[in-house]
Amino acid sequence: MIFELQNTSTRDIAKQLVAIREMGNQVTTGRVLTLIVVTDGATDLEDILHSINDSSGEHPARVLVLVTGDATAPTQLDAQIRIGGDAGASEVIIMQVTGEIVEHLASVVTPLLLPDTPIVAWWPTSAPKQLAHDPIGQIAQRRITDVAHDPSPTAALARRNHYAPGDSDLSWSRLTPWRGVLASALDQPPHEQVTSVDIYGPKDPAVNIAAGWLADRLACPIRLHRTSDACESVDSNGELCHPISKIELHRESGPVVVEVADAHTMSVQLPHCPPSLVAIGRRALSDSLAEELRHLDPDNAYAKALRGLYRVQEMS
Repeated sequence: MIFELQNTSTRDIAKQLVAIREMGNQVTTGRVLTLIVVTDGATDLEDILHSINDSSGEHPARVLVLVTGDATAPTQLDAQIRIGGDAGASEVIIMQVTGEIVEHLASVVTPLLLPDTPIVAWWPTSAPKQLAHDPIGQIAQRRITDVAHDPSPTAALARRNHYAPGDSDLSWSRLTPWRGVLASALDQPPHEQVTSVDIYGPKDPAVNIAAGWLADRLACPIRLHRTSDACESVDSNGELCHPISKIELHRESGPVVVEVADAHTMSVQLPHCPPSLVAIGRRALSDSLAEELRHLDPDNAYAKALRGLYRVQEMS
């Protein structure tokens, strides 16, 4: 069910939410958090909403989507409230803002925050340079970005140089299944120390973060090799593959090699053993988002991965 409010105010939006509840169309019981999404008109909003709906079964929330427009245009707030089948297990308030209020987004969302629940902020594309100093970031316990889809050429540097506890990035969440496969491979005998690592992949920020994580955890030389100047790699069928094309963990008895076979499969080879296949592909946005919403405390592993970036050697 969708309710449209043109040229409205946050007070009118709040009144409409109360009226919807009184009509019996929606309840707030069970809402576990408030998710604030900040995006612009150039972003595919429906893709973002689809991912939020998919993750809402695990994390029912009040979702406040701020779609920013021209700050020099006349000041206006248009809203759309989605409930029921149009919002999954959440209630979604989409607010299109233009004019002066584009510079005061925290004031727009404050009257609509659920009381006594955590607040999470998500920037699907462009994000502030210093998340913890941004007005939206200051009211959020968790601040999620996606540097892989940030058009700024310095976005990755900003995440590394201005990290604050509570920051996280979906490029890190996309690595979770791959990290599990890698850890499982190293759990197999012989249990020797890794002396160096070669990691291969395109110009996807997840490749850098993976290299930083390994530099922190293994404390050995990490060499990063670019397989292409593109941000994504595809298999022979044109399907998107996992961002880490190949990794070689060198040990005295021989390397452990984990390599992409196709968009849905990876090959894991231990020394003196035939390769085995593992079903793993590129993670869906909704899965990565759901993982981030499970953990509202500071992500120390992500912080250490960013710190490890300083020790990665990028090969020419």
